[in-house]
Amino acid sequence: MNGVSKAVLITGCSTGIGRATAERLAKNGWRVYATARRLQSIADLKAAGCELLELDVCSEESMQAAVAEVEKREGAVGVVINNAGYGSEGPVEEIPMQEVRRQFETNVFGLLRMAQLCAPGMRKQGWGKIVNVGSMGGSLVFPGGGIYHATKYAVEALSDAMRFEMRGFGIDVVLVKPGPIKTAFADTAIAKVEDIAADSSPYEHFRKVLKDQIRGAYEGPMGAFAAGPDAVARVIEKAIGASRPSPRYTVTFAARLLMGTRRVLSDRAFDAFLRTQFPTPGVG
Repeated sequence: MNGVSKAVLITGCSTGIGRATAERLAKNGWRVYATARRLQSIADLKAAGCELLELDVCSEESMQAAVAEVEKREGAVGVVINNAGYGSEGPVEEIPMQEVRRQFETNVFGLLRMAQLCAPGMRKQGWGKIVNVGSMGGSLVFPGGGIYHATKYAVEALSDAMRFEMRGFGIDVVLVKPGPIKTAFADTAIAKVEDIAADSSPYEHFRKVLKDQIRGAYEGPMGAFAAGPDAVARVIEKAIGASRPSPRYTVTFAARLLMGTRRVLSDRAFDAFLRTQFPTPGVG
């Protein structure tokens, strides 16, 4: 393993999971390249021991430049942590296609392209780790989150395919599936619900309850089941440090509980459960 680069490139480090992961890994001796669309948003990570790069996962030029810079300095990207992403919430019927495309560009296409760009260097050195930050939302669907959940289901499929295809080259592909994590995710999701609201929407009451449910998942009694971003960072560190990492890591009790519930309930039974949490649009 002499000469093998274990440099870590992390997308989406301005807040939340990406930032916590960059701080933890740098503190524990990993060579970390923290990235964000705007360098000023991660300037303080320099003092934490991180190298800083500008990276926008919606820009081919930006992704190529970031990977090339790490390869120039280190020989290869040893570990890529595909963390960049956000949630766009609201009824599927009302979400503009421009927003749908942006959601997939950020959560899916950027993740895929980063893996494509980093894999050749990993393959050449015979060692690499690709960590895709998915969600429990890739195993079950809540009303109002159809587009977001669709991106996370796509990440599940890509991770499964890459894990099989790349294993023989010494590249491990790991999927991390967090439940509710106390980050800016909820604020962004609620803002999206409000931004794409249609005039005289038939989903007006549903939207109001949806915002309350999103907020409640991170605050109040339900917030007790949410975890801080370092809970995910710890799992990512465990995965990249393992000689044979698990294909999937589920983070938070809430995720394990809800995913387990979804596995044992039929579609109709799960819909019935959801009706106790959300109003049915068009009824009542």
